[in-house]
Amino acid sequence: MSSATAPVAAAHTLPARLLCLAGSSPKRVAFRYKDRGLWGETTWARYAERVSDVATGLAELGVGSGDRVAIHSLNRPEWVVADLAAQGLGAVTVGIYPTSPASEVQYLLSHSGARVLIAEDEEQFDKAWEVRGSCPALEAIVVIDPRGVRVLDDPMVHTFADLEAAGDADRDAGRATYRDSVGRLDPSAPAIIVYTSGTTGPPKGAMLSHANLEAAGDAATSVFEVGPRDEVLSYLPLCHVAERLFSLIDHLAVGYVVNFGGGIEELPIDLPAVQPTFFLGVPRVWEKLLATVEIRMADASWLKRTVYRRARASGERVATRRMNGRFGILDKVRYGWWWALLYRPLRDKLGLRRCKVALSGAAPVAPQVLEWFWAIGVPVVEGYGQTENTAQATVTRRDHVRLGAVGQAVPGMEVKIADDGEILTRGPGVFLGYFRDEKATDETIDADGWLHTGDIGTLADDGSLTITDRKKDIIITAGGKNLSPSEIENRLKVSPYVREAVVIGDRRPYLVALIGVEEDTVGDWLSRRQIPHTTYADMASLPEVRELVDEWVAAVNADLAQVETVKQFALLPKELDHEDGEVTATQKVKRRAIEAEFGALIEALYEREHDGSGEAGDAAAVASAVASGEEGS
Repeated sequence: MSSATAPVAAAHTLPARLLCLAGSSPKRVAFRYKDRGLWGETTWARYAERVSDVATGLAELGVGSGDRVAIHSLNRPEWVVADLAAQGLGAVTVGIYPTSPASEVQYLLSHSGARVLIAEDEEQFDKAWEVRGSCPALEAIVVIDPRGVRVLDDPMVHTFADLEAAGDADRDAGRATYRDSVGRLDPSAPAIIVYTSGTTGPPKGAMLSHANLEAAGDAATSVFEVGPRDEVLSYLPLCHVAERLFSLIDHLAVGYVVNFGGGIEELPIDLPAVQPTFFLGVPRVWEKLLATVEIRMADASWLKRTVYRRARASGERVATRRMNGRFGILDKVRYGWWWALLYRPLRDKLGLRRCKVALSGAAPVAPQVLEWFWAIGVPVVEGYGQTENTAQATVTRRDHVRLGAVGQAVPGMEVKIADDGEILTRGPGVFLGYFRDEKATDETIDADGWLHTGDIGTLADDGSLTITDRKKDIIITAGGKNLSPSEIENRLKVSPYVREAVVIGDRRPYLVALIGVEEDTVGDWLSRRQIPHTTYADMASLPEVRELVDEWVAAVNADLAQVETVKQFALLPKELDHEDGEVTATQKVKRRAIEAEFGALIEALYEREHDGSGEAGDAAAVASAVASGEEGS
């Protein structure tokens, strides 16, 4: 047993858990990765050796306890190797979203005081190189894939291969040093800084300790029925706490296999190739998978559509009894029949044939979406958490499913509702505070250790938590009625033709909405009707598309109370984009930015209702307003 794979005395940190797994299961596969379309694999022993070698290289760059090391890359083995290497030295890892523009990279590097940045390739390197003069603490940039980087001879620039070579130079000494460093780690010290989405202002850096990460891993192993033989697909950004939980924390707590694919863009390819047994999806992913099937069924033959409708109806009846714990022999027979006829091939194409448990998190998802997956036999449960409690607050148990609720408190976590309806949590997952922001920390964690989440919700008698909305997003109409925009927005987004919906109405006489269409599915719909279209803006301007969405809005309104109905809507002339500051890297809408950018359009929705024209959603008017610069700053 090499010093890199020898276990430490007490595994209370992620690097220590890695060494334990490398010692107990050295030849077992730890992760797989896709390189130029081909899948390779790495054992636990080799994983630990790479981490140790990179730690040696970082130490030679001057990285030590308390220093910050930033990582700007898509999900790949080098991401987690660098993360654990830095943590093992006592340094603190800072993740940067791959889609972050140069201005955001500058803010994160400067605010965190990162000493070293690990950039994936030329694209990410160029962003940092452009702003390096505004990041006084930054001393070195390490490039994982240096192809195209033209300043490799600059003393500030290094390659990831250089880091690993440093560990190779004196392998035994370097790995023994790393093991000793891991053994000296203080579990209460910061391990990572996760910058929040920043929907209402600049991102804040939430400091999570080694103990926070350990607690999250322990909670997951007690809730989810997963083990070393399970597999996950890593595709959501690793700098988000939810993906960090799946691809690193739970990975090391359980010892299952992580598959690194090509990211969110290649999910339709990677998911069927991997067929994970344990899968995490944000609402956007579940909505997209459902929309894909619905559109394909619309293009299918009459016989296939008939089989699909009957299978879905039967599946929904069976799913309801399964969620209520009343799944009997007759239900198994019915499910088995449709499994052979439809569910198995359908799940195989989606990439969920082997999935035994799936989790939806990061934002609310419409119950209708979850019902569909349960109908085809994929048990998607909701969980609730946020960066500040290490994504660990509540999880729905498979034997206690209540659609619309996000489960019960995970072991060790306390949940309660404040007098104003805000959800409070307390437990070992609650973060240390915001980096360099004591005021925000004091506003978030009270004297009794309760984390004020900023979410509004209710607790049922059995402890099931239901989220109403973000506290700051609650709409109070001119008539004094409190409404949750997210609930209405989620209903609107159930349609395969709707990608985004932003409901507006605070201090207004009624609700209006800005709706973004799903380009792929609407494009398919137009093609089947032989209606020509070119760009997204052209598509959104078509009266046929307006009519399509209008019918759906009317259907949603039919199930809402009168005060909750959307009286007018407009189709957005462009897709909301992170680089334009309209959504966060996790695709959460920045409401203030949207209301500012499309201010004139919103006002037009109210004015046209007032004058009785009824044409407030005319996309041509939208395009005209955008072209003339009327949307404000």
